[in-house]
Amino acid sequence: MNYIALFFTHSGAIKYNRFLRGKDIKTETSPIPRKLSSSCGIGVRFYMNENIDEILSEDLEKIYEIKEEDYNLVYQCE
Repeated sequence: MNYIALFFTHSGAIKYNRFLRGKDIKTETSPIPRKLSSSCGIGVRFYMNENIDEILSEDLEKIYEIKEEDYNLVYQCE
């Protein structure tokens, strides 16, 4: 499944990108679509089939699953 992760800060996005790559998950940093967030502005796109609970981090704000042109919220920081 394809996902995009949103963050509170740019440094959180960079740190998370390194974290995922360390787990051999292919990633790409990219601008966040305005309809998802106006905060940090940078996100991390990634693809994985495993449960996302294993890659949650304190730097995360939200994770959306990407299906075609739709974004489905699958995680939100409490």
